[in-house]
Amino acid sequence: MKIIAIFAEAWRAMAMNGLRTALTMLGMVIGVAAVVLMLAVGQGAQYTVNQSIASMGSNLLIVLSGASTSGGLRFGSGSVPTLTVADAQALAQIPSVKAVSPSYPGNAQMVYGSSNWSSIVTGSTPDYFTVRNWTLDSGHIFEESDVRGATRVVVLGQTVAKNLFGEEDPTGKTIRIKNMPFLVVGLLAAKGQSLDGRDQDDTAVVPVTTAQRKLFGNQFPGTVRYLMVQAGSTETMDEAEREIAQLLRQRHRLAEDAENDFTVRNLTSVAQSAAGSAQAMSFMLGAIASISLLVAESVL
Repeated sequence: MKIIAIFAEAWRAMAMNGLRTALTMLGMVIGVAAVVLMLAVGQGAQYTVNQSIASMGSNLLIVLSGASTSGGLRFGSGSVPTLTVADAQALAQIPSVKAVSPSYPGNAQMVYGSSNWSSIVTGSTPDYFTVRNWTLDSGHIFEESDVRGATRVVVLGQTVAKNLFGEEDPTGKTIRIKNMPFLVVGLLAAKGQSLDGRDQDDTAVVPVTTAQRKLFGNQFPGTVRYLMVQAGSTETMDEAEREIAQLLRQRHRLAEDAENDFTVRNLTSVAQSAAGSAQAMSFMLGAIASISLLVAESVL
Protein backbone atom coordinates (compact mmCIF):
# COMPACT_ATOMS: atom_id res chain seq x y z
CA MET A 1 0.00 0.00 0.00
CA LYS A 2 2.90 2.38 0.72
CA ILE A 3 4.14 2.00 -2.85
CA ILE A 4 0.70 2.85 -4.20
CA ALA A 5 0.54 5.89 -1.96
CA ILE A 6 3.98 7.05 -3.08
CA PHE A 7 2.99 6.71 -6.73
CA ALA A 8 -0.23 8.57 -6.11
CA GLU A 9 1.63 11.42 -4.39
CA ALA A 10 4.16 11.59 -7.22
CA TRP A 11 1.40 11.68 -9.80
CA ARG A 12 -0.35 14.57 -7.98
CA ALA A 13 2.94 16.49 -7.80
CA MET A 14 3.54 15.99 -11.52
CA ALA A 15 -0.02 17.07 -12.32
CA MET A 16 0.40 20.26 -10.28
CA ASN A 17 3.61 21.13 -12.15
CA GLY A 18 2.61 19.99 -15.65
CA LEU A 19 4.87 22.34 -17.63
CA ARG A 20 7.95 21.53 -15.56
CA THR A 21 7.21 17.81 -15.83
CA ALA A 22 6.82 18.02 -19.62
CA LEU A 23 10.06 20.00 -20.01
CA THR A 24 11.96 17.57 -17.78
CA MET A 25 10.71 14.58 -19.75
CA LEU A 26 11.55 16.31 -23.04
CA GLY A 27 15.07 17.09 -21.83
CA MET A 28 15.65 13.49 -20.79
CA VAL A 29 14.32 12.17 -24.12
CA ILE A 30 16.51 14.55 -26.12
CA GLY A 31 19.56 13.81 -23.96
CA VAL A 32 19.20 10.03 -24.20
CA ALA A 33 18.57 10.27 -27.96
CA ALA A 34 21.72 12.39 -28.31
CA VAL A 35 23.80 9.83 -26.41
CA VAL A 36 22.50 6.96 -28.54
CA LEU A 37 22.95 8.89 -31.80
CA MET A 38 26.48 10.06 -31.02
CA LEU A 39 27.59 6.59 -29.93
CA ALA A 40 26.07 5.10 -33.09
CA VAL A 41 27.92 7.63 -35.28
CA GLY A 42 31.23 6.93 -33.54
CA GLN A 43 30.85 3.16 -33.64
CA GLY A 44 29.75 3.31 -37.28
CA ALA A 45 32.87 5.26 -38.23
CA GLN A 46 35.08 2.82 -36.35
CA TYR A 47 33.34 -0.16 -38.00
CA THR A 48 33.91 1.37 -41.45
CA VAL A 49 37.61 1.88 -40.75
CA ASN A 50 37.98 -1.65 -39.37
CA GLN A 51 36.29 -3.08 -42.46
CA SER A 52 38.64 -1.11 -44.71
CA ILE A 53 41.63 -2.41 -42.76
CA ALA A 54 40.42 -6.00 -43.05
CA SER A 55 39.89 -5.60 -46.80
CA MET A 56 43.49 -4.51 -47.32
CA GLY A 57 44.90 -7.75 -45.98
CA SER A 58 46.56 -8.54 -42.66
CA ASN A 59 50.10 -7.77 -41.48
CA LEU A 60 51.03 -5.95 -44.68
CA LEU A 61 54.32 -4.37 -45.66
CA ILE A 62 54.92 -2.72 -49.02
CA VAL A 63 58.37 -2.43 -50.60
CA LEU A 64 58.68 0.39 -53.14
CA SER A 65 61.47 0.66 -55.68
CA GLY A 66 64.07 3.38 -55.45
CA ALA A 67 64.07 7.12 -56.03
CA SER A 68 65.99 8.94 -58.74
CA THR A 69 67.79 12.29 -59.07
CA SER A 70 67.95 14.28 -62.29
CA GLY A 71 69.23 17.82 -62.75
CA GLY A 72 69.33 18.33 -59.00
CA LEU A 73 65.71 17.25 -58.63
CA ARG A 74 65.00 14.20 -56.49
CA PHE A 75 61.97 12.16 -57.55
CA GLY A 76 59.88 10.00 -55.25
CA SER A 77 59.96 6.29 -54.45
CA GLY A 78 59.14 4.07 -57.40
CA SER A 79 60.81 6.25 -60.02
CA VAL A 80 63.69 3.78 -60.53
CA PRO A 81 63.04 0.07 -61.22
CA THR A 82 65.21 -1.56 -58.55
CA LEU A 83 62.94 -4.44 -57.52
CA THR A 84 62.55 -7.75 -59.38
CA VAL A 85 60.47 -10.90 -59.30
CA ALA A 86 63.62 -12.65 -58.07
CA ASP A 87 63.67 -10.27 -55.07
CA ALA A 88 60.11 -11.36 -54.24
CA GLN A 89 61.11 -15.04 -54.44
CA ALA A 90 64.07 -14.40 -52.12
CA LEU A 91 61.98 -12.46 -49.57
CA ALA A 92 59.46 -15.31 -49.46
CA GLN A 93 62.17 -17.48 -47.87
CA ILE A 94 62.46 -15.24 -44.79
CA PRO A 95 61.03 -17.11 -41.75
CA SER A 96 59.02 -14.11 -40.53
CA VAL A 97 57.37 -13.67 -43.95
CA LYS A 98 54.25 -15.61 -44.95
CA ALA A 99 53.88 -14.57 -48.60
CA VAL A 100 55.25 -12.04 -51.11
CA SER A 101 53.49 -10.65 -54.16
CA PRO A 102 55.36 -8.71 -56.88
CA SER A 103 53.18 -6.13 -58.63
CA TYR A 104 53.45 -4.58 -62.09
CA PRO A 105 50.32 -2.43 -62.61
CA GLY A 106 49.17 -0.38 -65.55
CA ASN A 107 46.00 1.13 -66.99
CA ALA A 108 44.26 -0.63 -69.88
CA GLN A 109 41.00 -0.62 -71.81
CA MET A 110 38.96 -3.84 -71.56
CA VAL A 111 36.25 -4.82 -74.02
CA TYR A 112 33.51 -7.45 -74.05
CA GLY A 113 30.99 -7.33 -76.87
CA SER A 114 29.70 -3.77 -77.07
CA SER A 115 30.81 -2.90 -73.52
CA ASN A 116 34.17 -1.43 -72.56
CA TRP A 117 35.80 -0.26 -69.36
CA SER A 118 39.18 1.28 -68.48
CA SER A 119 40.76 0.13 -65.24
CA ILE A 120 44.00 -0.78 -63.49
CA VAL A 121 45.35 -4.15 -64.56
CA THR A 122 47.88 -5.58 -62.10
CA GLY A 123 50.42 -8.16 -63.10
CA SER A 124 51.26 -10.42 -60.17
CA THR A 125 51.55 -14.02 -58.97
CA PRO A 126 49.07 -16.36 -57.23
CA ASP A 127 50.42 -15.09 -53.89
CA TYR A 128 48.73 -11.77 -54.63
CA PHE A 129 45.39 -13.23 -53.55
CA THR A 130 46.93 -14.65 -50.35
CA VAL A 131 48.59 -11.38 -49.40
CA ARG A 132 45.38 -9.41 -50.02
CA ASN A 133 43.17 -12.02 -48.29
CA TRP A 134 41.06 -11.96 -51.44
CA THR A 135 38.52 -14.72 -52.01
CA LEU A 136 36.60 -15.61 -55.17
CA ASP A 137 32.91 -15.47 -56.02
CA SER A 138 33.39 -17.88 -58.91
CA GLY A 139 36.09 -19.61 -60.93
CA HIS A 140 39.68 -19.88 -59.75
CA ILE A 141 42.89 -17.87 -59.67
CA PHE A 142 45.63 -18.37 -62.23
CA GLU A 143 48.51 -20.73 -61.40
CA GLU A 144 52.31 -20.65 -61.37
CA SER A 145 52.28 -22.36 -64.75
CA ASP A 146 50.42 -19.33 -66.12
CA VAL A 147 53.15 -17.08 -64.74
CA ARG A 148 55.90 -19.20 -66.30
CA GLY A 149 54.08 -19.31 -69.64
CA ALA A 150 52.86 -15.68 -69.61
CA THR A 151 49.38 -16.91 -70.53
CA ARG A 152 46.53 -14.57 -71.34
CA VAL A 153 44.27 -15.21 -68.36
CA VAL A 154 42.66 -12.67 -66.05
CA VAL A 155 40.79 -12.49 -62.73
CA LEU A 156 38.28 -9.64 -62.61
CA GLY A 157 37.11 -7.43 -59.76
CA GLN A 158 33.40 -6.87 -59.20
CA THR A 159 33.29 -3.32 -60.63
CA VAL A 160 35.00 -4.33 -63.86
CA ALA A 161 32.79 -7.41 -64.20
CA LYS A 162 29.57 -5.40 -63.71
CA ASN A 163 30.57 -2.79 -66.27
CA LEU A 164 31.52 -5.40 -68.86
CA PHE A 165 29.03 -8.19 -68.15
CA GLY A 166 26.21 -6.70 -66.08
CA GLU A 167 24.72 -9.52 -63.99
CA GLU A 168 26.24 -12.23 -66.19
CA ASP A 169 28.93 -14.45 -64.67
CA PRO A 170 32.16 -13.57 -66.54
CA THR A 171 33.97 -16.81 -65.68
CA GLY A 172 34.88 -18.73 -68.81
CA LYS A 173 34.23 -15.75 -71.11
CA THR A 174 36.85 -14.05 -73.27
CA ILE A 175 37.50 -10.29 -73.08
CA ARG A 176 39.98 -8.13 -74.94
CA ILE A 177 42.64 -6.15 -73.09
CA LYS A 178 44.55 -3.79 -75.36
CA ASN A 179 43.02 -5.68 -78.29
CA MET A 180 44.40 -9.01 -77.07
CA PRO A 181 42.09 -11.88 -76.05
CA PHE A 182 42.14 -12.89 -72.36
CA LEU A 183 40.23 -15.76 -70.77
CA VAL A 184 38.42 -14.78 -67.56
CA VAL A 185 39.24 -17.57 -65.10
CA GLY A 186 37.85 -16.04 -61.90
CA LEU A 187 35.68 -13.35 -60.32
CA LEU A 188 36.89 -11.75 -57.09
CA ALA A 189 34.61 -11.23 -54.09
CA ALA A 190 33.68 -7.62 -53.36
CA LYS A 191 35.98 -5.62 -51.07
CA GLY A 192 34.58 -2.08 -51.29
CA GLN A 193 36.51 1.13 -50.77
CA SER A 194 39.99 1.39 -49.31
CA LEU A 195 40.96 3.84 -46.57
CA ASP A 196 41.80 6.47 -49.20
CA GLY A 197 38.39 6.08 -50.87
CA ARG A 198 39.61 4.08 -53.87
CA ASP A 199 37.33 1.38 -55.27
CA GLN A 200 39.29 -1.83 -54.66
CA ASP A 201 36.93 -3.80 -56.90
CA ASP A 202 37.80 -1.69 -59.94
CA THR A 203 40.69 -3.96 -60.87
CA ALA A 204 41.84 -6.92 -62.93
CA VAL A 205 44.76 -9.25 -62.17
CA VAL A 206 46.90 -11.08 -64.74
CA PRO A 207 50.15 -13.07 -64.45
CA VAL A 208 53.08 -10.71 -63.89
CA THR A 209 54.97 -12.04 -66.90
CA THR A 210 51.94 -11.40 -69.11
CA ALA A 211 51.81 -7.79 -67.93
CA GLN A 212 55.54 -7.35 -68.50
CA ARG A 213 55.84 -9.01 -71.90
CA LYS A 214 52.47 -8.54 -73.57
CA LEU A 215 50.49 -5.71 -72.02
CA PHE A 216 52.74 -2.92 -70.82
CA GLY A 217 56.24 -3.88 -71.91
CA ASN A 218 59.26 -3.69 -69.64
CA GLN A 219 62.40 -1.74 -70.42
CA PHE A 220 64.17 -3.59 -67.61
CA PRO A 221 63.26 -7.30 -67.86
CA GLY A 222 62.10 -8.88 -64.62
CA THR A 223 61.58 -5.63 -62.73
CA VAL A 224 58.35 -4.74 -60.92
CA ARG A 225 56.93 -1.53 -59.44
CA TYR A 226 56.54 -2.76 -55.86
CA LEU A 227 56.31 -5.83 -53.63
CA MET A 228 53.52 -6.58 -51.16
CA VAL A 229 54.71 -8.64 -48.21
CA GLN A 230 52.54 -10.40 -45.63
CA ALA A 231 54.29 -11.04 -42.32
CA GLY A 232 53.57 -14.23 -40.42
CA SER A 233 51.91 -12.33 -37.57
CA THR A 234 51.50 -8.86 -36.11
CA GLU A 235 54.26 -9.64 -33.59
CA THR A 236 56.81 -10.44 -36.31
CA MET A 237 56.19 -7.36 -38.48
CA ASP A 238 59.10 -5.33 -37.09
CA GLU A 239 61.39 -8.33 -37.45
CA ALA A 240 60.18 -8.91 -41.01
CA GLU A 241 60.77 -5.26 -41.89
CA ARG A 242 64.38 -5.43 -40.65
CA GLU A 243 65.08 -8.73 -42.42
CA ILE A 244 63.58 -7.47 -45.68
CA ALA A 245 65.81 -4.40 -45.65
CA GLN A 246 68.88 -6.47 -44.78
CA LEU A 247 68.28 -9.05 -47.51
CA LEU A 248 67.52 -6.48 -50.21
CA ARG A 249 70.67 -4.54 -49.39
CA GLN A 250 72.66 -7.75 -49.78
CA ARG A 251 70.95 -8.68 -53.04
CA HIS A 252 71.40 -5.18 -54.48
CA ARG A 253 75.06 -5.13 -53.37
CA LEU A 254 74.77 -1.81 -51.55
CA ALA A 255 77.81 -0.49 -49.67
CA GLU A 256 77.46 0.04 -45.92
CA ASP A 257 77.32 3.83 -46.29
CA ALA A 258 74.96 3.75 -49.30
CA GLU A 259 71.31 4.67 -49.04
CA ASN A 260 68.66 2.03 -49.64
CA ASP A 261 67.47 1.86 -53.24
CA PHE A 262 64.05 0.82 -51.94
CA THR A 263 61.54 1.88 -49.28
CA VAL A 264 59.73 -0.40 -46.83
CA ARG A 265 56.42 0.84 -45.45
CA ASN A 266 54.24 -0.73 -42.80
CA LEU A 267 50.69 -0.47 -44.14
CA THR A 268 49.20 -2.17 -41.10
CA SER A 269 50.56 0.48 -38.72
CA VAL A 270 49.04 3.23 -40.88
CA ALA A 271 45.70 1.42 -40.84
CA GLN A 272 45.90 0.90 -37.09
CA SER A 273 46.50 4.64 -36.63
CA ALA A 274 43.33 5.32 -38.58
CA ALA A 275 41.46 2.80 -36.42
CA GLY A 276 42.79 4.48 -33.27
CA SER A 277 41.58 7.86 -34.52
CA ALA A 278 38.14 6.44 -35.21
CA GLN A 279 38.01 4.91 -31.72
CA ALA A 280 39.07 8.19 -30.14
CA MET A 281 36.34 9.98 -32.09
CA SER A 282 33.80 7.43 -30.85
CA PHE A 283 34.79 8.05 -27.21
CA MET A 284 34.76 11.82 -27.75
CA LEU A 285 31.27 11.80 -29.26
CA GLY A 286 30.02 9.61 -26.42
CA ALA A 287 31.50 11.98 -23.84
CA ILE A 288 29.97 15.03 -25.54
CA ALA A 289 26.56 13.38 -25.67
CA SER A 290 26.77 12.35 -22.00
CA ILE A 291 27.69 15.89 -20.92
CA SER A 292 24.78 17.22 -23.00
CA LEU A 293 22.42 14.89 -21.16
CA LEU A 294 23.73 15.96 -17.74
CA VAL A 295 23.47 19.64 -18.64
CA ALA A 296 19.93 19.20 -19.92
CA GLU A 297 18.87 17.50 -16.70
CA SER A 298 20.60 20.01 -14.43
CA VAL A 299 19.07 22.99 -16.22
CA LEU A 300 15.58 21.55 -15.95
